[in-house]
Amino acid sequence: MKERCAWARNERSIPYHDREWGVPVHDDRLLFEFLILEGAQAGLSWDTILLKRERYREVFDGFDPAKVARFGPKKVEALMGDAGIVRNRLKIASAIGNAKAFMAVQKEFGSFDAYVWRFVGGSPRINAWPAHAKIPAKTAESDAMSKDLLKRGFKFVGSTICYAFMQAVGMVNDHTTDCPRHRELGGR
Repeated sequence: MKERCAWARNERSIPYHDREWGVPVHDDRLLFEFLILEGAQAGLSWDTILLKRERYREVFDGFDPAKVARFGPKKVEALMGDAGIVRNRLKIASAIGNAKAFMAVQKEFGSFDAYVWRFVGGSPRINAWPAHAKIPAKTAESDAMSKDLLKRGFKFVGSTICYAFMQAVGMVNDHTTDCPRHRELGGR
């Protein structure tokens, strides 16, 4: 069996780990997708979100923030009835509000990418964790990101969620040192 990070152990998490997790993302649409999915994951397993990801893409209009920002009460009710996503009214409402805040950030900084990558100085932080248990749930950078996002009106962006987002979009390389992806993504 190929050695990889301990959490990647099933038919959903292995391909996600091997192809996406920790790969630097600079596409605003994909950054928005991860921001919404990480918020939806709060209190749940990432496997649950991976299972529902395709349905999220369908009902959230490909994670186009301009479209999501226009979701009204009728759409919210339809989403609340859709078993293919996490049916949590606060999380759905936060996705709509976050779409509006996301576009405000794009307007201010030119792109969400330009804004969010500032929290790691513009390039991935390469960590060297020997085991999954050593990886922190949050850092000073995720604390700063969370605080700034909250100030801008984002919801479901606590420091732990922000750190998971940073890991997912490659702002930090938290593949363990025994995982081949650690070296493939810039680790030594």
